[in-house]
Amino acid sequence: MIGAMQGEPRVSEQVLIRKLMPLAWGLAGLVGLLLLLIGVALQVQLALAALLNGESAWSKAQKQIVVDLQTYAVYGAPEALDRVERNFTLLGYDRFARDEALKPDYDHAAVVRALSHGNVVGDVVPVLIFVFRYLQGAPFMNEALSAWRSTDSSIDELGAIAGELRSERHSQSWDERKLSQKIARISMLNDYIQPRAELFSRAVSGGAIWIARLLFFGVCAIAILACLLWLSIARRTMAKIHGTEDRYRVLFDNAPDAIVMVDENDGFVLDANRTAASWFGREPQELVGRRFVDMVASNSEEEAQTSTTDLLFSFDGTSRPVETQSSLAPWGEKSVRQVIIRDVSERVAMEQERLIAAEALASVAEGVIIADAARKVIAVNAAHTVLTGFTAEDLAGCRIDDIRVMPRGESLPPSLWLQIEAMGSWVGEVRAHRRDGSVYDERLSISVIRDTQGRVLRFIAMISDVTAAKSDRLQLEYLARHDPLTGLVNRVQFEEHCTHAIATAEQAREAVSVLFIDLDAFKAVNDSFGHAVGDRLLAVAAERVTRQLAPLDVAGRIGGDEFAVLVRGLGLREDAVGLANRLLATLSDPYRIDNNEIVISASIGIAGYPLDALDAATVIANADAAMYVAKTEERNGMRFYTPIMHAKARSRLQMAAELRQALARDELRLMFQPSIELRSGRIMAVEALLRWQHPSRGMIAPAEFVPVAESLGVVRQIDQWVMRAVLTKLMEWNQIGMPPIRVAMNVSASWFGHHAFVESLSRALMETGVSPAQLVLEITESSVLRLGEGTDQIMHRLHALGVSVAIDDFGTGYSSLAYLKLPAISWLKIDRSFVRGLPDANDAAIIQAILAVAKSLGLRTVAEGIETEAQHDFLSRAGCIEGQGYLYSHPLGAAEIERLLLPNPNLVKARLQLVSSDES
Repeated sequence: MIGAMQGEPRVSEQVLIRKLMPLAWGLAGLVGLLLLLIGVALQVQLALAALLNGESAWSKAQKQIVVDLQTYAVYGAPEALDRVERNFTLLGYDRFARDEALKPDYDHAAVVRALSHGNVVGDVVPVLIFVFRYLQGAPFMNEALSAWRSTDSSIDELGAIAGELRSERHSQSWDERKLSQKIARISMLNDYIQPRAELFSRAVSGGAIWIARLLFFGVCAIAILACLLWLSIARRTMAKIHGTEDRYRVLFDNAPDAIVMVDENDGFVLDANRTAASWFGREPQELVGRRFVDMVASNSEEEAQTSTTDLLFSFDGTSRPVETQSSLAPWGEKSVRQVIIRDVSERVAMEQERLIAAEALASVAEGVIIADAARKVIAVNAAHTVLTGFTAEDLAGCRIDDIRVMPRGESLPPSLWLQIEAMGSWVGEVRAHRRDGSVYDERLSISVIRDTQGRVLRFIAMISDVTAAKSDRLQLEYLARHDPLTGLVNRVQFEEHCTHAIATAEQAREAVSVLFIDLDAFKAVNDSFGHAVGDRLLAVAAERVTRQLAPLDVAGRIGGDEFAVLVRGLGLREDAVGLANRLLATLSDPYRIDNNEIVISASIGIAGYPLDALDAATVIANADAAMYVAKTEERNGMRFYTPIMHAKARSRLQMAAELRQALARDELRLMFQPSIELRSGRIMAVEALLRWQHPSRGMIAPAEFVPVAESLGVVRQIDQWVMRAVLTKLMEWNQIGMPPIRVAMNVSASWFGHHAFVESLSRALMETGVSPAQLVLEITESSVLRLGEGTDQIMHRLHALGVSVAIDDFGTGYSSLAYLKLPAISWLKIDRSFVRGLPDANDAAIIQAILAVAKSLGLRTVAEGIETEAQHDFLSRAGCIEGQGYLYSHPLGAAEIERLLLPNPNLVKARLQLVSSDES
């Protein structure tokens, strides 16, 4: 370093020669490369010359064959035919060489011999073979070779003509006619060969020129690249030479510590590196000549080889703590002190951080314990004392685990400390004692501190009271596994119970059953009494279910109004029938919620392990499928699972997918069933009945697809389609002069209660010109109940519009009769379930009561499902106004209704034979 201060070192001549050797070798390589390129170019040019010479010989041979053949044909000179054979042989050798060179496993020696027959120079033969094999797709070569190949058959025909002339020319049959024919064939072939030979010549010449240019530019480019490479090597070599001269200065300037050379006699700075300059905030040359003691405040005047902690002052007024180390060294005739200055700002900051950490430890909210390698307590912070009541003096000589046990009461195991020593830390929950003897749940985190040899120095323990948090966590875990409304386990936990029960049953060779319970008509309870009452009813139902269970049975709320019961320890799944019957009985008992008495029932599906499924999820799903069948076929009943139930479920899913497309494909149809005035027998109205014309299943009744439509949410679109279709048909009937009759149209509760229903109906009546008096809207009694408070407003708007409403299935609902006073309601339709039993006394009494109510309220009545004369006679005598059923007519198409009414509208056609199923 001192040598660098005295003068820049010079590079020796030997080192310079060693540095310049790569340049010399590079120059020699450049010259050699240029000579090699020139040699390659000459060789290629020689090959091109041979190719041009071969082209000339090939063209001349073809032309000579034609001339000699004509000469022989005219004069019969044998030497002309000999020349034909020689030239034909020459062309054959060329063709063989051309075709053989293209083969993957070609005969190289044969190709060389063939080319030698064509007077090709031997040194050029490899180049020609390379052209044939690899340059056929090159510019001009493809065209030349294609022209050459195109004449092969013509040359062969000339050879054939030569053979014919040899055998016929001197025979007695030779005459002028044959001569003319031969001359004509030779001329025709020559006309075909001549342009292709010229094309071949031009292409070969062009290819030769193109290759020559390519070689020229290639040689130039390679030469330029080689020169650039040599110049790059030269530049790097010179850079290395200059780098050697600057090496010591670079090391000096880039040292991570500041280095200052100070004159020992007067204390002035002689030189400084860039690090020192950056710390002082000046350029290195600006520090030269300044007094060192003015820049660094030293704490002592120590001699050489001493180290002190000082303060370095920057020219911008800032300072930093530094550690200086100085040594004396001779520098020419001067005695120079070399001062190495090291920044210790980080070390000082770390000391401050330690002080801050100590303060933080004392004020941290969590309790902290510091113990030695034997786990004996050395110190604790204030938070630990507040939490436990123990100070460091109280715990002197005690170990961390002396006042702590595991959650179940056992001592902290030795394996825990082995884990801490192996992994470095441990976190867990323990139970700890306070000074007053109380016990609390504690979160304990223990870490280990080691020395440089890996030996344990200290244990650091962090403690916090988690009693409240643990209680909250247990509550959250309970809520995650249980239904908050009923306290029963939820679906996830119920499935876990099923899984454990199946595993136990598999070992004990027992059966397990799952009862899937759904409350019937629960939605009507919510709609009629509100969700608060519905929730309380669910809670009561859950209590009733729980009271029927054995100690090992488990009840869960699956969702909504659905419950499930797990029954263990059965011999057969059928052993669960007794419990199912008890559940049906207890769930159908009246519920007293506030001042309301509510009566509902339940449907239960039963599936078991191992008969119906081998895993919990499938058992539950199968029980659900059985419940759906029980709910569909007979409410307040039970069904055992059978495989056909899943087939029906899949059928419902398929129907749902197809129903979405039924509207778009225009597959819905309307049928019409007449309504007869019972006393006169006249047709007074028709009821529009919806059918689905399925492309493969045929006509489907609404009872099959309307529930699916309601579950999919497309029933409103179907209602809109029915409304448009009915009004359009009424408009058509009015236009053709059919007697005016009422048309009754069924409406679902969701569409009837929609805010846009009345406006849509009014707009459709205006567009079609149909009188509102011709339209009757049929809505079931249960649908009216579900509409709630909105019913009154809708009925008033319909009354103002002039549209009548008929209450369908009257007598099957659960409400009071107050809604019958609403203005739009004009008709009551007596449900077929009451008509079917006539003239049974009970059914007769119910119907007479319905008719009396209707008469007192000024409502007209229509009886559904009349199938016998006895039913007709009773209803007529009782005062029912109209009736419909298979006694009079089954549902008809629009055309049949027209034929029925147009000829004689006052007479009813022959009553049709009864059918077994009600399609309406």
